[in-house]
Amino acid sequence: MKRRTFLQLSVSVVAGLNLPACRTPTVKSVELQSLPLVLQGGKAFYQNKWQTINVGIDPGGRLKFGNDLRGSETINITGKVISPGFVDILADNSMVPESTYDTFEKYKVSDGVTTALQMHGGSANAGAYYQRFSSLQHSINFGVSTFVMVIRGTAGNVAGRLRLIEKNLDEGALGVSHSLEYQPTPYDELLEYAKIARKYDRPMFLHLRYSSSDRELVGVDEAIQLARERGARMHIAHLHSTGGTFHMESALERIRNANAQGLIVTTCVYPYSYWATYLYNRRFDAGWQERYGISYGDLRVVGSSERLTAQSFARYRKSSKLVAVPDGLMPLDKTIDLALKEPFCMIGSDGGIQFETRANSHPRGAGCFATAIRHALDIKMPLEQMLEKVTSLPSSVVRSAMKGRGVLEDGAIADLTVFDEATIRGNATVENPNQFSSGIELVMVNGKIVFREGKLAAKSGVGIKA
Repeated sequence: MKRRTFLQLSVSVVAGLNLPACRTPTVKSVELQSLPLVLQGGKAFYQNKWQTINVGIDPGGRLKFGNDLRGSETINITGKVISPGFVDILADNSMVPESTYDTFEKYKVSDGVTTALQMHGGSANAGAYYQRFSSLQHSINFGVSTFVMVIRGTAGNVAGRLRLIEKNLDEGALGVSHSLEYQPTPYDELLEYAKIARKYDRPMFLHLRYSSSDRELVGVDEAIQLARERGARMHIAHLHSTGGTFHMESALERIRNANAQGLIVTTCVYPYSYWATYLYNRRFDAGWQERYGISYGDLRVVGSSERLTAQSFARYRKSSKLVAVPDGLMPLDKTIDLALKEPFCMIGSDGGIQFETRANSHPRGAGCFATAIRHALDIKMPLEQMLEKVTSLPSSVVRSAMKGRGVLEDGAIADLTVFDEATIRGNATVENPNQFSSGIELVMVNGKIVFREGKLAAKSGVGIKA
């Protein structure tokens, strides 16, 4: 299929899902004017084509475009790519966010992220969360979903859980999130959660029920059935590690068919060929070696060079140690590369660096987006297609709460990421996840420079609420 034909088909499919592709705003003539800041000479995918254009920031932190713009300050970014700021729709900092958010945000912004939304977990008390965190200074924008796993642990019956979920949504939570593999839940109860998501027009985020070869597609079917029975917008978290690890083509076909029938089902992936999770969770229940074809020595303690033994596995099983499986367990060409061809698939990190000095966190918490851009360039995927998957597409899932973000158009909010496509790459590793990405030249949040040339600057992030 020719590239032009593919892009046209992608745009038409996205339009049918009510998920906008890169917008093509009408050009407005810009009078000669002086703005607080102008980024000069950068390369942007603007008005549906790559062009060199100056980008100005007005006093209200909004974007202006035109080669005759003048600024009180001008930054020359000749040859660099100007993109909407990257949106991490599946960020994760839900353990002790009060003490870890600053570190978490530092490694996000150094990866080009301007908005980190915790839609895989989040908070069980969204009102208090937003109130508390809005009083703090943030490098990037933040937001949370309703953390159903925690709510189910505090409310003893379904009626009580539903009341708490609605309270969270009333207080601004961006969606309803649940992890079925980690906390199995009756289908009838899930139907009630999907009903509330539909009532509030918020997405429902699901970590699917199964991750084994023989049952993973059952989980995909369950998510689609929830969307069909309740009309909720459904998002399947990290499809390549839970739902499409072994049968990605079939998983994508199911989602594609569901969307063709008028449902709205989206998904995300992170650009790594291995997953990592905590030893205490159900994924490592008896039979894990047979399920994934690995053994003790294949497991790596993240943030170190330690490999497990049967003895250390038993010891760490009682702790909160995060371990990574071997590279290649999820072959990129058979999982992620297939998913990225679909207009309903975007990038989401499912991670976050919470502690300094070789954190016990998957490298995706620091390098997901630079790694995704590098991978797209390496496999000859059109850069504008990947940029859509890290900007406008994730923004569209949250809808009105992200209005004016994730797009390059006159008057949009100035959340911007400037990068060098020749050098962009993630540097975080399993042994040392706490590393800034390369090639991220400048990051702006709400019109302020928050990261430049490898250093943090101002803090201007705000809460994103429904």
